[in-house]
Amino acid sequence: MDKEPSHLPNKQSADYRPLVLAVDDNEDNLALIAVVLELFGCAFLTAMNAQTALDLAANNELNLILMDMMLPDMSGMEVVSHLKANPQTAEVPVIAITALARAEDKEQMIAAGCVDYISKPYVIEELEELLAKYLH
Repeated sequence: MDKEPSHLPNKQSADYRPLVLAVDDNEDNLALIAVVLELFGCAFLTAMNAQTALDLAANNELNLILMDMMLPDMSGMEVVSHLKANPQTAEVPVIAITALARAEDKEQMIAAGCVDYISKPYVIEELEELLAKYLH
């Protein structure tokens, strides 16, 4: 379900929509996130694995990344480490989406460079609150 961005006007344009990268290895989860992003007025890209996520992040001017922490080819925390080490993507806020709910897991995600996290299963309103917080 890797998806190219929908129409991406210039930031000064009245049609400007923030660009969000959603990364999850589960198509149903990506479909749900896509619906929320559409309703919130965001343009978005999707990736189902770490390498695709890293490639899309390096080649697009992202406003936010929603990152599943358990991917098949690399952990989400490793992906975040790569993103933070790359000057092109270091400043893009990353929100962890995770089934890991222990306090130490959450601390590790923040230490890895995530600005926030949301636990699975999440309520759509929680995701909308995070989008509002980080996309202003």
